[in-house]
Amino acid sequence: MGNRLTKIYTRTGDDGSTGMADGSRVSKADNLFSVMGDIDELNSHIGLVRAHFSQALVASDASMQKLPERLQQQADTDFSQALVIIQHLLFNVGGELAMPEYEAVHASHIEWLEQQIDAMNTTLPPLKDFILPTGSVLVSQLHVARCVCRRAERQAVLLQQQRPEAIRSTAVGLVNRLSDWLFVAARFCTDPEQVSEVLWDSKVLQDFVETDADTSADTKK
Repeated sequence: MGNRLTKIYTRTGDDGSTGMADGSRVSKADNLFSVMGDIDELNSHIGLVRAHFSQALVASDASMQKLPERLQQQADTDFSQALVIIQHLLFNVGGELAMPEYEAVHASHIEWLEQQIDAMNTTLPPLKDFILPTGSVLVSQLHVARCVCRRAERQAVLLQQQRPEAIRSTAVGLVNRLSDWLFVAARFCTDPEQVSEVLWDSKVLQDFVETDADTSADTKK
């Protein structure tokens, strides 16, 4: 690679434009950069997932049982390596956006995510209700990443509709499947013995409304 980034600031973007790989300049307000920014943000959130996962591993090694048994059994290989691969794939999506002639995301990558999803799902109980995006720090961070991933997908679809040549369909498909992966991964990282899945409960707001009504009645008295 050599010293490719010899100078961080160039001042050329002070006019609100950014240089592309082909030498052209594009406004920073272009939706292309919304997608690139969302992908970069998503990649950073995956980095946080890796950091929280590493901390959970240390806790598990100290017999604090911070990870589900199913995850401890493969923590140093499958799941950890999957996070590394995903970060590289997201970097490649950014590369494709910056260089339209560059092709680094393929259908096989989407198939790999689907295989990962299917494998994790085989260890999970059936989902019978909506899940609230909470739990352990690791699980919550996976949900945050999922939300950012969905936003990135929405912006990517918009860009695809505006300029089909600006983003490959495989990149859009990858981001879509990744959001599914993150949802299943959040369930996969939930320890049923310590941090159970937090399900949406209609009684919570019902009780709140009833309590609020009782309070209002008491106030009027």
